Amino acid sequence: MTKPHLTESMLESSRVYEGKLLKINSDRVRLPDGSESSREYVVHPGAVAIIPVLADGKLVMERQFRYPHGRDFIEFPAGKIDPGEDILATAKRELEEETGYRAADWTHITTIHPLIAYSNEKIELFLARSLTMTTQNLDVGEFLEVFEADPREALGWVHEGKVTDVKTIIGLFWLEKLSRGEWP
Repeated sequence: MTKPHLTESMLESSRVYEGKLLKINSDRVRLPDGSESSREYVVHPGAVAIIPVLADGKLVMERQFRYPHGRDFIEFPAGKIDPGEDILATAKRELEEETGYRAADWTHITTIHPLIAYSNEKIELFLARSLTMTTQNLDVGEFLEVFEADPREALGWVHEGKVTDVKTIIGLFWLEKLSRGEWP
């Protein structure tokens, strides 16, 4: 539902950086008033995030060091969508690789756009239930700690500033609304 009086049109696009995961484009655009400007943005392949809920209601969460911030973060399992990969297949793969759990019950909750000003990244958020333990199979160079958390405690960590990862915060808020029956 794009409003024509707000729409910018790409006139020219150039790739200024191409890494293994991210690419950066610099575009020349026509603004709604007819003038021109430039837009630089990160091109991202997309990702999934999973809210894994155990039979007792506890959550499966991770603690992982994130280099750009120089510290570890508490997060829900997540990962990049491979080219041509179905988003549910990505979610199933990432949950098992990172946590060692498989889920029998999957629900797609929403799509998140975490960095709208300078990236086209989108994250597909899933709820995973009916979990069974298998074997964790981390990617080479991936190090994380898996633990269980009470949902109320995890939501409290948002308030305390212990959880600052946007996909995890949004996932916890969605889970709270769903658990209370406020959102179908």
